[in-house]
Amino acid sequence: MRTTKTTLVAVLAVFVTVTALWLTNRAVTPKTATWDDAVAEAREGGYRLVTTVELAEWYARADETGLLLVDTRQDWEFHAGHIEGAVLFPMEPTAFARWRKKGELAGMLGPDKERPVVFY
Repeated sequence: MRTTKTTLVAVLAVFVTVTALWLTNRAVTPKTATWDDAVAEAREGGYRLVTTVELAEWYARADETGLLLVDTRQDWEFHAGHIEGAVLFPMEPTAFARWRKKGELAGMLGPDKERPVVFY
């Protein structure tokens, strides 16, 4: 009887372990974002979308406009190549990451709420 219980507990432990590994390591196909998704997210967050033409004009007049380009990629990606004048602020694209770095981001952006800031 004791051997049966021990075997049952061992089988259950293996099952739980295998299930946990399967759930945490399986591939998850992300939803493909559409332009409408980007527009809805910008509207919800209170962001303004700009065209590449507007961005090029701002960039050409960066001294006048005070444009701040923020590269949100990882450190190694930034150092492999970035837009001249951009600052590095690596951030994962999750609500938790944005919440966790909120104070640090506010400090980097500064007090000017009218300054154009472009994240990429």
